[in-house]
Amino acid sequence: MATPQQTKYRWMTFSVGLSIVLLLIKLTAYYLTSSTAILTDALESIVNVVASGFALYSVYLSGQPRDLNHPYGHGKIEFLSSGFEGALITSAGIFILIQAVYSFFITKTLTNLDWGLGLIALTTAANAGTGLMLVRTGRRTDSLALTADGRHLLTDSVSSLVVLAGVALVWLTNQLWLDSVLSLILSLIIIYNGFQLIRQSVARLMDEADVPTIERVVSLLNSHKDRNWIDVHNLRVQKYGADLHIDCHLTLPYYWDLNQVHDEVHHFEDTLKDGFRSEVEIFVHTDPCEQECCHYCRVADCPVRGFPFVRDVDWTAENLPLNQKHFVALAPPNV
Repeated sequence: MATPQQTKYRWMTFSVGLSIVLLLIKLTAYYLTSSTAILTDALESIVNVVASGFALYSVYLSGQPRDLNHPYGHGKIEFLSSGFEGALITSAGIFILIQAVYSFFITKTLTNLDWGLGLIALTTAANAGTGLMLVRTGRRTDSLALTADGRHLLTDSVSSLVVLAGVALVWLTNQLWLDSVLSLILSLIIIYNGFQLIRQSVARLMDEADVPTIERVVSLLNSHKDRNWIDVHNLRVQKYGADLHIDCHLTLPYYWDLNQVHDEVHHFEDTLKDGFRSEVEIFVHTDPCEQECCHYCRVADCPVRGFPFVRDVDWTAENLPLNQKHFVALAPPNV
């Protein structure tokens, strides 16, 4: 059975090969028709080839083991790949915008639109199918590079659908100015999608809080909550490509010996690791409990309990990242 890394690499290799073939088909369609809208589609495919090639390299590099120079591995290259792809898409969109405006002022003749429509329809179907598979595989393997490339192909297929509809309209009405208008609209769509990819890439590189992943960690902790885990706080989650890094503070009974603490930390770590397919690295800082923790401590037969149990702490994605224990909100007014 292929590993997630092998699956990512195979799909990216396929994406690069397909992008080259589709580029050649679109250039042929432009050669036959002289349509500015079809040229727009072809120019975006040049970006596909370059971006897919860089994404393939990033997937290869992200799979390399960590070393002394990269103690957290090489996974962040996938975020850079996504941003690079977004920058290329945006640049292509700006160039296409200029070309679309220029095309309003030149006289042109469109030919062989039937052949052009057929070739663009073929590339649209291929892009849509491959894009869906890349997005699905990227989500399954937690690969931003794969997901970004898949979304790019899906955007390309939507653009091609608009080109198909527009060129068909030009063919039926013989209103050549519609070709330039269509190209102008597509350029704006392309620029917007490029900006979105850049925004997502920068957020990951800056370690912006990944709310869905934090919520998943919190859900795992709540589902497998052990009575010895008195408190969890200062929870931080970072992604390095598909790899996940988690660190937090775990409050345990202060009278436990080192062996008990060691075993409980391993239990805590294994609970989180079992909930993810990707590589998970966990650093746990242990804190000794305090008497104020008794209000929500569920440790059975505690020999040093100072206060009766009041109620459990609700662990949420909002309170676990806070760098403080949660006993303040639980302490009775007379304490």
